[in-house]
Amino acid sequence: MQLVAVVIGLALMEYVWFSMRCGQVRGRSDVAAPAMSGDPEFERALRVQYNTIEQLVVFVPSMLLFGFYVDGIAAAGVGLVFILGRYLYARAYWVDPANRGPGFLLTVLSNAVLLLGGVVGAIVSYAT
Repeated sequence: MQLVAVVIGLALMEYVWFSMRCGQVRGRSDVAAPAMSGDPEFERALRVQYNTIEQLVVFVPSMLLFGFYVDGIAAAGVGLVFILGRYLYARAYWVDPANRGPGFLLTVLSNAVLLLGGVVGAIVSYAT
């Protein structure tokens, strides 16, 4: 489970980086809080941050379930794919949102494997 914790920590660090970038772009763009729009670059950075929050809500507990009930090393591997997917998604979205598909797909598939595997693992564990 230590690897699971490390990968969750890396995913959260990636999110913090996205948040810091969003703040930097807000400052550069002169979009004063509480405004959430007004500059396309800021709006793209904000969407990356928000979408990452949405994905982390599923990712973190799913990683824990999968790591506990299935296998920690496999969970860490799938978690690294999630982090890569988030990175690819962010880089594409910042440049051209139309190209965010591959990163989003890696993110969603990783979450699906972790969630479904974790739930099935818990059910099997309960049944035995």
